[in-house]
Amino acid sequence: MTSQPEPAADTAPGAIPAQQDGAGPEPPQRRDPAGIAPLEHALRLAEALVFAADRPVPLARLQALLPEGLRADAVMTLLAARYAGRGVELTEVAGGYAFRTAPDLAPLLTRVVETPRRLPRVAMEALAIIAYHQPVTRPEIEEIRGTSLSQATLEALLETGLIAPRGRREVPGRPMLWGTTPRFLEQFGLRELSDLPRREELLAGEAAPALALAAARGAA
Repeated sequence: MTSQPEPAADTAPGAIPAQQDGAGPEPPQRRDPAGIAPLEHALRLAEALVFAADRPVPLARLQALLPEGLRADAVMTLLAARYAGRGVELTEVAGGYAFRTAPDLAPLLTRVVETPRRLPRVAMEALAIIAYHQPVTRPEIEEIRGTSLSQATLEALLETGLIAPRGRREVPGRPMLWGTTPRFLEQFGLRELSDLPRREELLAGEAAPALALAAARGAA
């Protein structure tokens, strides 16, 4: 009687090895968190998060949604690189990240896109003084301006969310102290207050017009 040949020890190249009886399909291999698929998912997640948010997204908020092994700062840096040169750019502003119109296109869009009503000149000047001298009281603002400042002007700035109370000065009368808010940073495209332009840049017209008003009043 002819004996049956022994099965080959190795499977031929390209062949699919037969499954043993009772064995189910092997589970898919789990990719490393740093692999392409998780990274692409993280980029899509970051993009959606920034798009849906009405305020700049801080890194901590994104980090809480990422799998272990992926860093939010690296994801945002890569996403910003992908948007570089497009009509919309990912910008670090006010302690977080937000989509902004490319600077070279902004002047063109102002012709067709309705913009919010501008603050009166006196309010913008007061805002600039607050930005450079905060925390500052109303009498101190008036001293820098060389003229009085109405309560209505401060209330108008409060309504915009650009300034907020910062306690009280411990002097007779305990006047209110004022300072800018994260919304101020967002509005003027600043990451933090240290990014405020220098007085020389203000006088040269290289910064936001609203801030330039403070330069002639001795802002630091």
